[in-house]
Amino acid sequence: MLALRRLFVQSSIKDAFTRSKHTLPELPYDYKALEPIICAEIMQLHHSKHHATYVNNLNVAEEKLKEAVAKGDVNSQIALAPAIKFNGGGHLNHSIFWQNLSPNGGKPDAALVNQIEKDFGSLEEMKKRLSESTVAIQGSGWGWLGYCTKSKNLKITTCANQDPLQATTGLIPIFGIDVWEHAYYLQYKNVRPDYVKAIFDIVNWNDVNCRYKEAAGSC
Repeated sequence: MLALRRLFVQSSIKDAFTRSKHTLPELPYDYKALEPIICAEIMQLHHSKHHATYVNNLNVAEEKLKEAVAKGDVNSQIALAPAIKFNGGGHLNHSIFWQNLSPNGGKPDAALVNQIEKDFGSLEEMKKRLSESTVAIQGSGWGWLGYCTKSKNLKITTCANQDPLQATTGLIPIFGIDVWEHAYYLQYKNVRPDYVKAIFDIVNWNDVNCRYKEAAGSC
């Protein structure tokens, strides 16, 4: 009976991990579509190399975790946590980032504008504060506009490296800016402020509107 139970548990674990295999999402536009704000070379490298590496490494780490769980090896499970956080965060963050951008992204709708004005005074003030926080990140990381379901308002924050916003802060990601150097250096060199300022010209407000409504429960 014990052997059968162990076999059932191991089979359930295997099925769960098999179902969670991650793949690189396709972009909703061509690599050159965001030019001149982000050049095609950056987009190609960023998506097909960097994001793909996060996906591949996440799958490898989860496969090792599956084996560790099946063996009851708690030490190995704990040791794998940083790789899963880093690569899983990279996958989550970039999957949002690609959707947050568009060559034709519409405008902020009335519901989002009202919330932004309530929390920051104006759309321009929100952009200013998000830009300042993002530019000030030391090293690599992300600037985020997120929604707090407890206080029912939008907040600006930053995350280091590839830390995922919701898992590390509880905020639901609405709009993010990637300031790892691979996101801009080939084009903007070391002038991060110019990149952050320019990215607001390719915001996919249709996506941001939808993310806000879903987070606020009004969708």
